[in-house]
This record gives sequence, C-alpha cells and structure tokens, in this order.
Amino acid sequence: MVLREIDLQLDELRDRILLLGGKTEEAVHRAMRALTERDSELARGVSAADEQIDQMELEIDRLSIEILGAQKLEEHDLRLVVSVAKITPILERIADHATSIADAAVVLNNEPQVDSYVDFAMMGQIAAGMLREALNAFTSEDAEASRAIIARDREIDRCYGRVFDGLIERLVEDRSAANVAARLLFVAKHIERIGDYVKDICELNVYLTENVFIKHGSMH
Repeated sequence: MVLREIDLQLDELRDRILLLGGKTEEAVHRAMRALTERDSELARGVSAADEQIDQMELEIDRLSIEILGAQKLEEHDLRLVVSVAKITPILERIADHATSIADAAVVLNNEPQVDSYVDFAMMGQIAAGMLREALNAFTSEDAEASRAIIARDREIDRCYGRVFDGLIERLVEDRSAANVAARLLFVAKHIERIGDYVKDICELNVYLTENVFIKHGSMH
C-alpha cells in the first residue's frame, strides 16, 4: 500500500513530538540528578541542551503549519495536528522548568547540603514517570491511561506539601538557612508545575482520542 503524502507528514510529526518529549524527559531526569547528586557539570549540561529543545519546538511548529496549509484534513488527523501544536509548547515549558532546577542546583551546590533530598528525588521521579507515560499514551492514543496519569498528580502535590512544610520549619529554626530554603522552595514549585503540565498533555491525549475536552476538573 502506498502511503499518502499527508500520512508521511503526520508520521514525521508524531516522530518529532516524541523526540522532543524524550529530550524533555531527559532534561528533567538530569536536572534532578544534578540537584540530588550535587553535580554542577551535569546541571550546566541541562542548561546548554535547552537551546536544542527550543529549536525542535520551532521545527514542529513549521511542520504543523505546513500540514494544516497543504490540504483538507480528516477529523482525526486535524485533532492530531492541533494536539501536537498544543503539546509542543507545553514540553518546551517543562524543559524550561528543568533548566531552572539545574540553574538552582549550580547555586545550591555551593551551599551546605540539606539533610535529605528524598522528597525532591521522589517528586522528580514521579514527574518524569508521568511525562514518559503521557507520551506513551499519546503514541497509543490511550485515553484511559491518560486519565490515570492525571490522577497521579496528587502524589506530587503530597510531596510538595511535605517539602514546603519541612523547609518552612527549617527556616523558622535556622534563619541562616534562608537562602537555601528559598531556592529549594522554588525547585519544589518547578517540579509541581511540571506535574501540572503533564496533566495538560494528558487532557490533550483524551481530546485526540475521544474528541472530548476534560479541562477544569471534568474527567468525563
């Protein structure tokens, strides 16, 4: 069977969004390792790789516009292009949060080490795992899996609550730790936002598969 040109373009679009997703997931993993393992060189590598992610975003944008302008699309194909066009900037923002975590790690690595990064590591693992699963759900167009991933965001929120309370308690007990505590609070917020962005990707997965919008808390 000879594939239509539009089918080849759509396949390329899927491939490119998955490559971008993989780079973004890698950035999150590397940023969290840079923080928890106090590896400044690794952190600087995350920041340097962000430019490549920005370039990949632009290439996907151009391809999406080319596909939309070339010919009339079937309904599902149109939803695919729209979903990719919306997911692409979300992935770029996640990568930006990873870069911010890496930048914070460079500064924090010159400060006294905190007692434990357990909750930070757990938050990072959950967020990166959710992102990987969201990309898999996009590939397989699995709306049920996407809804399950959205529910997992509560795990990140619980970790964030523990981190926030612990850092505030430390700040009260030791004012000299104010700089470290403040930066770590920002890191925790960056991870929490990554979880929120993954939820947005999963909402778009449901739209792609079922032509249903589930934003604003609606899961039906």
